[in-house]
Amino acid sequence: MDKPIKLVLEDGTEFNGYSFGSEKSASGEVVFNTSMVGYTESLTDPSYKGQILTLTYPLIGNYGVPGNEKENNLEQFYESYAMHISGLIVSDYTNEFSHWNAKSSLGDWLKKNDVPGIYGIDTRELTKILREKGTMLGKIIFDGQDVEIYDPATENQVAKVSISEKKTFGNGKYKVTLIDCGVKYNIVRNLIKRDATVTLVPWNYDFTAEAYDGLFISNGPGDPKYCEETVNNLKKAYNLDKPITGICLGNQLMALAAGADTYKLKYGHRSHNQPCIQVGTDKAFVTSQNHGYATNNDTLTNEWEPLFINLNDGTNEGVKHKTKPYFSSQFHPEASSGPTDTEFLFDMFMENVKSYSS
Repeated sequence: MDKPIKLVLEDGTEFNGYSFGSEKSASGEVVFNTSMVGYTESLTDPSYKGQILTLTYPLIGNYGVPGNEKENNLEQFYESYAMHISGLIVSDYTNEFSHWNAKSSLGDWLKKNDVPGIYGIDTRELTKILREKGTMLGKIIFDGQDVEIYDPATENQVAKVSISEKKTFGNGKYKVTLIDCGVKYNIVRNLIKRDATVTLVPWNYDFTAEAYDGLFISNGPGDPKYCEETVNNLKKAYNLDKPITGICLGNQLMALAAGADTYKLKYGHRSHNQPCIQVGTDKAFVTSQNHGYATNNDTLTNEWEPLFINLNDGTNEGVKHKTKPYFSSQFHPEASSGPTDTEFLFDMFMENVKSYSS
């Protein structure tokens, strides 16, 4: 019988459930994701650093967890080298999995990574609370193992997930420098298959004096304003006229470097089904998202303009420079378990790279 475990929100709301992960208490920012599939990708997404993730789809664990096979020196079935969530919340968990690629259960994977999981609570009620009151802090606790509430917004989460030294992937014709703010591996994969040699650099690395054909800024966790060093390097890169593209946090960092402002969303966008429209067209796309902060469109300078807009709430989903080859997306065109409608953005970036290097 799984041990009783409790979820406690910062406003005192309590949910009682059962443990299916590591038997340790944990705290962080409680968020929810509405995707029907893709928990292996979500749990290894560095953008969830410091967060307790709620999966709203009611049945979790049924397809297990794949192995650790590698391709291009990257874990083939995951989005990073490790699990980054602080805890996992689900409604109904099954330890009986069935999938051609599964090697273990979700519960065993959580235990291996020392991450607690709780099931047997009403995730619909929890999600309703988070939607009405906004993202909240909380903790998963066992009897006799209470912990202090931890707010990830008080620390630079990007510095915790970024690499410490440069790494190179692929052997393509074009040199792309990729700033690792918490990169998802599928960004690297998409660049490699488009004939790029990818040099992954730390979040605060000054790349501006080095040779590259294009610059890419990755996704990542937390408040973009902690990444002041990255923003300062981007400001210098804007004077070089080399192609630049950013994804998710990369979108916010590009906006900050351009003189715009960012702000925290009430409960963030975390799903595989966010509709976005390309500004100036009637083209709408279904997108995959995971972010708690957004760019303020009203603060963009005259040289910049929105590229995409969220059709649900009107928030910014990308920016572009009016004359230079700089653009970004707030959503994830590389979504591994989500829609691939916007993967053409990688083609756009590489076309800019080819034009610059020719």
